[in-house]
Formats: sequence, C-alpha cells, structure tokens
Amino acid sequence: MSPLVVAHRGASAHRAELTLAAYELAIEQGADGIECDVRLTADGHLVCIHDDVVDRTSSGTGRVSEMTLAQLSELDFGSWYDNEPQRVLTFDALLDLVTSSRPDLKLFVESKHPARFPGRIEWKVAATLGRYGLSKPETKDDARVVMMSFSTLAVRKLREYAPRLPTVQLIENMGKQGRDGWLPPWADYAGPGVDLVRADPGYVERCRAQGHDTYVWTVDAPEDVELCRDLGVRFLATNSPIKTREHLAGEGESSAQLG
Repeated sequence: MSPLVVAHRGASAHRAELTLAAYELAIEQGADGIECDVRLTADGHLVCIHDDVVDRTSSGTGRVSEMTLAQLSELDFGSWYDNEPQRVLTFDALLDLVTSSRPDLKLFVESKHPARFPGRIEWKVAATLGRYGLSKPETKDDARVVMMSFSTLAVRKLREYAPRLPTVQLIENMGKQGRDGWLPPWADYAGPGVDLVRADPGYVERCRAQGHDTYVWTVDAPEDVELCRDLGVRFLATNSPIKTREHLAGEGESSAQLG
C-alpha cells in the first residue's frame, strides 16, 4: 500500500510556505493530508509560522512570541517567494479551510519548540480543535487531526489535553533507547527524518513490531519516495504533493528531483 501523501507546510515547492495559497494548492493537488507548524503570538493567537522569528519568511523582523496578531497581519508572507502578497495564516483560518474541504483530508499539527509558552500552546491547540469539533473522534483512525512535536514534553501535553487524537513523536536524532522502535507511551507514531530512514531502513519495521506506524519527513527525491513506499511508511511528508503522488502512481521521472 502506498503512503498517504502529506503536504509539508502546504504545497511549499510551489507557493510560499504556510500560507493559505500553499494549502489551497495542496488540496487541489490531491494531498491526503496537510501539515502546519503553530506558534503563539504575544496576545495569545495561534499562527502558522515555522521559525521563532519572521525574518526568513516575511517582510518584517522580530520574534513571533513578542508580536501581536495585528503586527503580524501587517507583514507580507508571500511576495518574497512568488510576488504574490500573503498575510499571516491563523490556525483558525486553516481549520476553516480543512473543515470545508474533503472529509478525508487529514491535518498534521506541529507544536513548535522551544517556545515562550511551554504547555500553553498545546492547551490552546487542543481547545481550538475542540471548538471545531475535531478533538474527539470515535477512534484514532477516524481522526482528522494528528498532533506532533519534536519535544517529548509537548507530545505528552498534547495527549493530556486531547487524549483521543493520535500523536507523532518527531525524531531528528536517533537515540539508543529508540533504535528498536520504542516510543514513549503518549506517542502513537514515530516521525523520523528521511535521512534517518535512509541510513537505517530497518527502523520502520522495528517500529511496526512495537505497534507504531511511521510519519517520515521531508521526502522529495524520487529514490526516497520509493524507499518509503517499499518500507511501508504510512505517512510521507513532501513539499510537492502532486509530483510525489504522480511518482507513487508510476508517472514520475525516477531520475529527476521532485519539486
């Protein structure tokens, strides 16, 4: 079975990352899921921004946690990429898009750390999902939202505040304790980077033996797409969902770099 294709920060190979335009395009391209990063503003709003500062992705400078939503809304988050102005995307606006889209579309929400508000951001995410009726699926397989973080404490908090939602423990460096596929009890899926899977393909099967499927990021090269498919990875995060889907369907160019 092919992995489900998750649009990493939206269709970020084609539109400015974490913008409404990037997510609309990802859905148009047939992504099975979309992935976002969330941070809290100084006045307590959840916004979809990856870095702790806005310098790389906007027309402004400064820390997200020290700026109000009104201040962030004055910045352009798109022209630097494709000359199309884009305003900061709030988590509520993204949820509006998700709930008005296909019922099988999944949303993967990453709580970013380190954060100025440890614990508070996870509580806010869970509370917001509750307002949209997305925090209490009948089963975890039915869930439209999957929550994740590189911080084990954050994943634990996400489980505490929304116990019915599945969680991913994102993994950047493989520690000795986790090489056998072990995860803390509050994590459902393992989330290794593709470089870790490439270096140790057997890790996916060891996770499966421990009862954990895998979410692998960020998979763009055709050989990595094929590797994840062959290993039975469940979720594959990519910057170009359309090209990855085509490659999985046998329509991509195996010698070309996706995106």
